Amino acid sequence: MIKNGHHATEEDEQPRDAGCSEPGGAARSPDRRKSPLRLWCDGCYDMVHYGHSNQLRQAKGMGDYLIVGVHTDAEISKHKGPPVFTQAERYKMVRAIKWVDEIVEGAPYVTTLETLDKYNCDYCVHGDDITLTVDGKDTYEEVKRMGRYKECKRTQGVSTTDLVGRMLLMTKAHHSNMSNPDYQTHTDNFGKGPKGNSPWTGVSQFLQTSQKIIQFASGKEPQPGDTIIYVAGAFDLFHIGHVDFLEMVYKQAERPYVIVGLHFDQEVNRYKGKNYPIMNIHERTLSVLACRYVSEVVIGAPYAVGKDLVDHFKVDLVCHGKTEVFPDKDGSDPYAEAKRRGIFRTINSGNNLTTDDIVQRIIENRLQYEARNEKKEAKEMAVIEAMKKRETPEQRTASTQAAQ
Repeated sequence: MIKNGHHATEEDEQPRDAGCSEPGGAARSPDRRKSPLRLWCDGCYDMVHYGHSNQLRQAKGMGDYLIVGVHTDAEISKHKGPPVFTQAERYKMVRAIKWVDEIVEGAPYVTTLETLDKYNCDYCVHGDDITLTVDGKDTYEEVKRMGRYKECKRTQGVSTTDLVGRMLLMTKAHHSNMSNPDYQTHTDNFGKGPKGNSPWTGVSQFLQTSQKIIQFASGKEPQPGDTIIYVAGAFDLFHIGHVDFLEMVYKQAERPYVIVGLHFDQEVNRYKGKNYPIMNIHERTLSVLACRYVSEVVIGAPYAVGKDLVDHFKVDLVCHGKTEVFPDKDGSDPYAEAKRRGIFRTINSGNNLTTDDIVQRIIENRLQYEARNEKKEAKEMAVIEAMKKRETPEQRTASTQAAQ
C-alpha cells in the first residue's frame, strides 16, 4: 500500500491485536484475534473536507483495513437533498484519502449486518453525530444493536453547512490574522529550525492545530533516490481538480516526494480577491495532508518560488497546473528561478474544475441546499427531543451536568 508517496514498512503492515472490545462493541473470538481487523465507514462524502478525513483517520486507527462505502447521487437526493459533487467525483475524492484502503461505490444508505458481512468487515465506524433516513430512523440502528458499531469523535469547527455559509455570505471572518506576531516570527525564521528542519514545514508549534497536524502528517523524510517535486497554491476547498493535478504530479517520477506550498490567507486573497480563501490556512493544511499523493506541506509558503526555497528543499522539479499564474507583488514571475534552472514543468491534469466553479454550483442551487440543511436540522431536533422523553430523571440530570 502507498502511504503519502512512500511504501508502507513491515511495521505498518502488522495486524493489531483485536481482542479488546470498546463500549458497545463485541469482542472478537480468540481464533480470529490475529487476523487483520477490517472496518467499514460509509457516507455521502460530499464536499470532502478535513472533518471527513479525520473521521477516516480515526477509523483506520481502530483496525488494519478500512473500506469506505460512498452513496449514490440518487440515494443522497432521496434522504438529504441534492449533493454538490457527482458520485463519480465523490468516489475519486475518497479514494485519494490516504487512510482509505478500498471504496465501495453505491453503498446502501442504511448500514446493515448484511453489508458488513458481504465485505467481511468486523465493525462499522461512524462519528458521534446523528444520521437519519428520510423517515427519521437511525441509519446505524441494526449494527449498534448487534454490537458491531464503533464511534469516533466528530471534528469540531467544520461542516459542509459551514463551508456553504462562507461561500454564500462572502465573509472573511474565517481568515487567519496575519498581524499576529507569531506569524511574523514564523516567516522571519525560514530555514532556521532546530536540527536543520525548516519551521515552514511539518509542524508549526504556534498553530492551534499543531497536534492535529502531527496526526495528519506522514513524518516521512525524503530518501536518497527520491525526486523532490514542489507545487504551490491556495488549494482552497480541496477538491477533485486538486486531486487530479496532484496525481499527475505524483506520476512525474518513479519515486516522487511531493511538497505542497500553501500560501497564507492574505496572500491568497491578494491574487484571488472576493472572500477567498474559503478555508483558512490551518484547514487547508489538513485537507492537503490527507491526500495520499502528498508527502509534505509548507505552511505559509512564499509566493515566489525563489532560490532559497529551491535550495533549502533540494527541489528537483517545480510544477504548476494549466490555471493562470498571477504575478508577484512587484509584477515578477513567481516561477522565474525554476524556469532559469530548467526545472519548471506545466502539468495538464485534464480536469479544469476550480474553486470558483464549486462556489457557482452552490450559488446556483442555493435554495435547494438551504432547504436540505433546514430539513436535516428539523429531523435531528425531533430525534433529540424523542431521546429526551425516553430518559429517566437521573439520565436527564447527568446529561445536563455533562453539557455544562
